[in-house]
Formats: sequence, C-alpha cells, structure tokens
Amino acid sequence: MAHKIATSLAAYPVTPRKGRPTLVCCVWLLVSFGAVTAEDAVDFKQQIAPIFQQHCVKCHSPENKKGDVSLGTVNDLKANEYVIAGDPDGSYLIELVTSHNDEPPAMPQKADPLSPKQVALLRRWIKQGAEWPSDVVIKEKSKADTSWWSLQPLAVSQAENDSRNTIDDFIVARLDKKGLTLSPQADRRTLIRRLSFDLWGLPPTPEDVDAFVNDSDPAAYANLVDRMLDSPHYGERFARHWLDLAHYADTHGFERDKRRDNAWRYRDYVIKSFNDDKPYDRFLQEQIAGDVLWPDDDQAVIATGFLAAGPWDYVGQVETKSDELRRSARSLDLDDIATQVMTSTMATTINCCRCHDHKLDPISQQEYFQLRAVFAGVKREDRVVSDAAMKRYEATKADLTAKLQSIDFEIGKLEGAGLDLADMVGGGNGLGNGTFRNGIDARTGVIQTRDFGALGNVVTNQFVKTKSEFIDGVFIPDGEAGKASIPVSSTGITVTGLPKTSGAAWDMIRNGPVASQHSPELGGIDFTKDGHSLLGLHANAGITFDLDAIRSASHQTEMRFTAKLGYFGAVGGHRADAWVFLDGKLVAEFPKLTRDMGLQDIDLPVPGDARFLTLVATDGGNGYSHDQIGFGDPKLKPVAPVPLSEEDGLRLTQLQKQRTSAHERLADIGTPPKFYGVVGDEKVSPVYLLVRGDAESPDGEPLAPAALRSLKMLNPSLGETDTSEGERRAALAKWITHPDNPLTPRVMVNRLWHWHFGQGIVSTPSDFGYGGDRPSHPELLDWLASQLQQHDWSLKAMHRMILTSQTYRQSSKAQLSPGPLESPDSDGAQQQIHPAQIDADNRLLWRQNPRRLEAEAIRDAVLHVSGKLNSERGGPGFEDFTYEDAYAPIYRYVTADEPPLWRRSIYRYIVRTTPDRFLTTLDCPDPANLTAKRLTTTTPLQSLALYNNDFMLRQSQYFAQRIESEVGANPIDQVRQAFQRSYGRLPSEQEEHLSVSFVEKQGVFALCRSLLNSNEFVYVD
Repeated sequence: MAHKIATSLAAYPVTPRKGRPTLVCCVWLLVSFGAVTAEDAVDFKQQIAPIFQQHCVKCHSPENKKGDVSLGTVNDLKANEYVIAGDPDGSYLIELVTSHNDEPPAMPQKADPLSPKQVALLRRWIKQGAEWPSDVVIKEKSKADTSWWSLQPLAVSQAENDSRNTIDDFIVARLDKKGLTLSPQADRRTLIRRLSFDLWGLPPTPEDVDAFVNDSDPAAYANLVDRMLDSPHYGERFARHWLDLAHYADTHGFERDKRRDNAWRYRDYVIKSFNDDKPYDRFLQEQIAGDVLWPDDDQAVIATGFLAAGPWDYVGQVETKSDELRRSARSLDLDDIATQVMTSTMATTINCCRCHDHKLDPISQQEYFQLRAVFAGVKREDRVVSDAAMKRYEATKADLTAKLQSIDFEIGKLEGAGLDLADMVGGGNGLGNGTFRNGIDARTGVIQTRDFGALGNVVTNQFVKTKSEFIDGVFIPDGEAGKASIPVSSTGITVTGLPKTSGAAWDMIRNGPVASQHSPELGGIDFTKDGHSLLGLHANAGITFDLDAIRSASHQTEMRFTAKLGYFGAVGGHRADAWVFLDGKLVAEFPKLTRDMGLQDIDLPVPGDARFLTLVATDGGNGYSHDQIGFGDPKLKPVAPVPLSEEDGLRLTQLQKQRTSAHERLADIGTPPKFYGVVGDEKVSPVYLLVRGDAESPDGEPLAPAALRSLKMLNPSLGETDTSEGERRAALAKWITHPDNPLTPRVMVNRLWHWHFGQGIVSTPSDFGYGGDRPSHPELLDWLASQLQQHDWSLKAMHRMILTSQTYRQSSKAQLSPGPLESPDSDGAQQQIHPAQIDADNRLLWRQNPRRLEAEAIRDAVLHVSGKLNSERGGPGFEDFTYEDAYAPIYRYVTADEPPLWRRSIYRYIVRTTPDRFLTTLDCPDPANLTAKRLTTTTPLQSLALYNNDFMLRQSQYFAQRIESEVGANPIDQVRQAFQRSYGRLPSEQEEHLSVSFVEKQGVFALCRSLLNSNEFVYVD
C-alpha cells in the first residue's frame, strides 16, 4: 500500500461568490498524482501540503462541515471553483487567502495569515495544474509528537541509579522546593491496618494488631511486609486490580449475556501469577501469546484468557444471518482486544484512532488497524488447555469413577438400599453420583445440561440409543390409537396399545424436575430434598433401562421396581398417562393422572430373566401442556436384603471410608481442563483500513501487522501479511516487553503507585498521552521503572520498595508545616501556612492519602469481621443468584446467606448485564469497560445500603453473635471487642461510655450494625 502523508487544509466562513458554497470544513484530501517536469515545479508534498496542514485542515473536513462544504477531494475544490487548474487569478482559494485594501485576508480566520511566499506558492501550484499526488492524505496534526515525554527512553542518571537512592530522596527533593516536609510516621495500628487492606484487602485481626504493636524487633515492619506478600491473600487482592484492567466477567454481555462457565481458570491464573511473583514481562507475554511461546505450559496457555476476558456479542458473531452485522461485530471484537492489550500494558489510547488519526497523540489510523491485524486470526471460545491435559484428566477421572462405582455397588449390595434410576439418568451409577437435573434428549439420546422448552424436529416412535451404561435408549411415543408398534429397545422389542398423542415433546428426560415444572412437591413430599429423587418424564417421552447391565454391575438378580408416581403439573383439567413395561409387556398403567390424584405407589417384581424396564409418559389426549409425569424415588431393590454378618459389617465400614476418600479425590480433580480463551485460525483474514471505522468501507491494500512508530527506539514491524497468527502475537508480546520499551515499565510502576497511594505519579494510569496527566515526579517514575527492570521485573520487589519508604508510612492527617511556610497576617505578623494551601491535591505527597475501600473489599471485610468469611480458594465462582436459561438469560440475585456464598469477592461469578445492586451502589465498576481507576462517590444510597441491605443485616447479626460468644453478655466487654474487631483498636473513653449505653438500650446487634456503617470501617486511614 502506498505510503500516505498526513497534512491539512483549512478555511473559515466568508461571503461566497454567487453559486458557490462557503468553504468551512476540515477534510482529508486524496487526489491523483501528477508528475511535474518543469524546472520550477512545485513539490506538493514538501511545499503545499504543509501550508494546508498548518493553516486549514483543523476546521475543514468531512467531520466538520462549516459552510456545508467538504474538501474531501480536489474535485470538490475544482467543481466549486475554489481551484481552477491553470488559473490562479480565477481561483476563489487565492482570493480567500489574499489581503485586499490593507484588510487582513478572509482566510484563515483563527490562524496566522499565509505569508506572501506561501500565497505565491499556492498560485504557482494552481498555475501548474493543481496536481495532487494520490499517495498524500491531508490530516490534522496531533497535539503531541514523538518528542512527547512518555515516548522517550527512561531518563535515569548514573547518580540517580545509585543503589543508595530511595523513593524518599525524590519525594523530599520536590517537597523542599515548595517548603514542605513529610508528615510524621503513622502509628503501628494504622500501619498494619493500611498494609492489611493494601496487600490483602482484609482487616487485620485484633491478635495481629497486638502482636505488631508490641513487637520490639527493629525489623518488625519489614517482616510484616514480607509476611503479607507471602500470603495467598496477596494474589487474591492484586488479581482484582488486574482483572479490572482486563474487564473480566463470567458472561458474554450484550443482549444474550450467555454464561462462560470456564472463564474462572484465567482468574485463578492471575491470582497464582501474583502469588508466585511471576516476572512482569513474562506475565504479559503469557497473556498475549502464551499458547505460542510456551505451548506445553498449561498455565501459559490459560493466560491467553486475557484476550477473551472482555464482552463478546454472541448475536452478532454467531446468530445473525446478516453478513454486514457479523462484520460489524467482528470489527468491534478486534477493537476490544487490541484496545485492552495496549491500554493495560502501555497506557496508550489507540481506540481513539478507529475512525481517524489520533487528535492528541502521534498515532495514525493505519497504525491502529495494523495493531488489529495482530489479532485478526484469533476467535474467542471455550477450549481445552491442551490435548495432553484433557487426556490426563479423562484417564484420572475414569479410573476414580470406576473405583467409586465398584465401591458403591458393593456398598449398595451390602446395604440392600437399591439402585436409583433417576441417578442413572443423571449419568450416575444409581448410588448418588449422578448430576442433578442433567437430562437425556428423547430425540437424540444426547445428554443435556441446560433447560429446553418445546422441542423441534420431533420424530415419533423412533428408538435412539444412549451412551449410558445402564440406559438402553429413549423415544417419543405416539400410539396412534393402539395401532402403532413402537420400538422400545435396541434389540427390536416393541409395544402396542398406547393411545394417540399430540406427537409433541417438551424438554429432556431428567434427573430431577423438568424445565418449567409446576412443582417438585406432591403428596407432602418435595422430591428434590431430604434424600429423595425424581425421574422427570414430561409427556410425550419414554426411556428403557438395561437390566442386564445393571445386574452385571450390582450383582443383584431378583429385584423389585418401586416408585411413587404422580402428575406434577398444575391442577385445572390437565392430565397425562404413565406406563411401565418389562420386555415390552405391560405390567402397570396409570391412565389420566391428575395432580389431585396424588401419589401412586409402584412395587413390581422384576424377574431375573427380564432384560429391559421401560417407563413411558403420554399426554392424555388433550395436548401436552403441564403433563409433568414424575417417578419419585424410582429404585431397583433386592427382593430380600440379607442381614449383615460381623465380617460384612466390618467390610461395609471399610468401604464407606474408601468411598469418602474416592469422592474427595474425584472432587480434587475438578472440572475438565477447559478455559474461555482464544484459538487461532490457520488462515488469517486480511485487515484493511476502514474509512471512518465502518466495517463496510475497507480502503487500500491488506495491512501487515505492526506496532507503533512513535517509539523510535523500537522496530514497529511485526511481520508481513502472510505471517501466521501465532507469530503475530508473539512478536507483539516481545515488542511490548522489549527492554528498550519505556512505556511498559513506566505504566506498571505507576499502577503500583496508584494502588498504594490512591493516585499515580501520573494520575491517569491508562493514558500516558497528551490527554492524560503529566507526571508529578518524572525522575522518580523513570527511576522506579528502571528498578523494576533491574529487579528482574519482580512486582514484589517493587512493593517492598514502596511500602518500606517513609513516604508510604506517613500519617494521613494533615498538619501545619514546621518549615518556613509563613506569611504575614493582616497585622503584619507571621503565620504558618497549611500545606493544603500549596498542594491541595497532595500531588507532592506531604502526607498519605486517606482512601475508601472498594466495594469488594467492603464486602470481604464485613464477612471477615462477622467470622463468616469462607477461605476456600480457586475453582468455579460462587453464584449468588438463581439462573433461568432463556433467550436473554435471567439472573436473579439472592442474599448471600450460606457458606458457599461467603467466599471472597474475587471468586464471585460476575454477570455483565445484571450487576449486583449492593456492590454497584458501592461503586463496583461495570465489567463491560476497562477500569484503570475506580470511581469513588459518596451518596446517601451507600449509607442506606450498608445499614439496611439484607446481607448487611444478617452479617451484623452474625457479628453480634460472634461478639457474644467471644466475651459473653457484659456490655463493656462487648463494646471493646466489637471495636477491636471492626477498627483494630479499643474505643476511646467517650466512645466506650456512649456505646455501652447504646448496647444496654438497643443490644449489641445495633452497635455492630452501626460500626459496619461507619467511615472508620470503610476507609483506610
């Protein structure tokens, strides 16, 4: 593709000639190249283009049509007689830029007039034919150029690089210039609370506070920092910060907001990486191209979940039948990935270039699309970590499952409890290891987990085998008024005599209630609770069990089939039929069952030579609405259980221990090694520059992958148009982490600073460009960046450096400066000036910044104080909502009032379109967006939520119960313990007096509720 030069053209409203539109719009000009051979030929690129760029293009473009004139091409200029090739005197453009009667020229109005030399050049250009090369694009120049501060190499002098230098040297030097000093060091109680929230996101225990306060070791503080960095809580805390940048969630977002049940592996990868102190450059390389650079490292492969962590339009990418909508969705997808990578790692706002060149920073639109070309070959989806990992998992699970099944059958035989047919439908062995609500599709025999409604593509009277060991197959019956011969086994056994049905079917045959079931309760029994089970068989459906396979596994010969049969649909004229067959022979029928008829007891002998047991539900001849037939507690039991001998009793005890151990080992292997990440295409789709970012307006030739040209110390090339997908990402990963790249270390140390002080050295942590802030301490920023590289990219080393500084350990309380900050008052006397009068925003760090806890830290702190925090780590996220599968899934939040829902907030299953209202009120960010800096607001709703939310009320009650159990009923002891748990300190004399009186009148619950709603609880310092 021909190289294009950025320049510009501008003009302002004037009185136009008759018939001409007014020239008032900023544009990009693309015209044909024409060779000029005369000796005095004007060089358009070198002489004319700079004039337009400096004086014109700011106000005249297709996006800014002042005067309703677009100068998009030279044809517009010629058509409107602004430029008449060969006739400068007749060209209106010359009239506009020329002074008349000692009056300033009409154009430009808001810029310096053109010099006589420049006007002469324009006249010569027009006279020579107004040729405009096709490889020239006139564009407005960005505010910043390649000399911008953040694009320069790290500036660390030999003196500054001296290992004896400290953070405090840089801070104090700036303070001295303003006559300011550091504030005194905070007391130890404040320091441990500050550290605990900064590094763990949890408050310290009273025991930890006392131990630190009374530790006489001079290295007590440094030891505390090390201990906290070594705790797994550290990774949980800092993973939350990084996941904000990755805009991680467990659902897609957009209108379908479908689940991503395997996304959690990336979240656990981030936690582990922080805890392991993985070198930051390796951390970034793995997330961008770990599957390419280290394909045999499972963690490196999982790391690429970073690229897929953001929202994804399922409708636009999968469901739509419109190619145009699919291209638009794909374009937005690539924008999200490229923006996330460059913003999180280099604080570069490349997304501003999607429609045009960056207005503020030296980044062209072409460079933006070349960065998108890096990811043009990746797609988001659930994928296996590796084939080897999946094989290991399946082999281990199969081995443990076989052992467990053998144990269960032996236990079942000894106990004589029978085998549960519903459990078998759920994929189990009949002894409880099946999955609740798993189902089998009566059309295909395939296992399904999600709910279905009315089934399509139904073929009646077609027997379909399943892969289940104990289930021969399934079918959808239509007796055709007794005439049909319906196959019910893989051996060709058929049944006749069934009534005609609607031929329709609903949902799956399930281990549990079917979809939209009216109720799982009938006859006073809820068959989903207290050890009961339910085989849900919505009409019209049939299932056949393989009795030979069951006998072979259980070693039972003579059995009985028992169940409590019922119509679980609604009352009101609804009815259905149920049928039981042995080897095709009818052994029980229950016509026209209704809910009012309650439960029907089934107890049928199953002879030792019977091969198949078939259960059928038909719709009763009045349609299948509500026809929810259920076999409650359906079991195959031994005919006569034999009393256990002493030897068998001992064997049973031994087997039960083995079963517990096997279950634990099976639980330990977790879910299959899948994660939500990216997969690469062998053929990479070409990427073009899209005019105005429109996916339907590609321009020019396909673009090769490339990085930014503004970092002059680096080679921007990342390959050619035929470079493979993996090589593109690997090249970008190495470019971002190149030792000469100054942005990557600068950005990360600034983020660490922001997370520890509440604001970064650059207060816009994800924008180091012209639109962002300038560094308050540029020398310190570069020194820290160089220290990160010198310490092998160790983030924990940088934490230690920051946390042990006197700057970090300052008190957050504002104090009058003891220095020379004096000014005369109205009487001429000298008075001290408060530091805030000089540095109101504390950019110079003359004190530590008080900070409010984030939403998740508040929730975790409440659970920690109440004693209910569940310390379980890793694995699938907890779901504090009920889930209903629908076109747009429905997530309804519930109060977190059970141990599985009391885990740390980092392990919460995050829903994009339906955020938790309590956490949102406390400024929890929207995971649809990258969040570099949490919003902190103060609203009445926050206080109301902390005081009245159901979660807070219950946790306040648990907190009160904890206090009572720890110190008894004495109000003074209760007040002191509550303060220590909440604040890490004892109450003052006045606080104790008022609180004791309050407890005596209102109870300790009221005190606990108030403490959790106080500023001191939700603020650090």
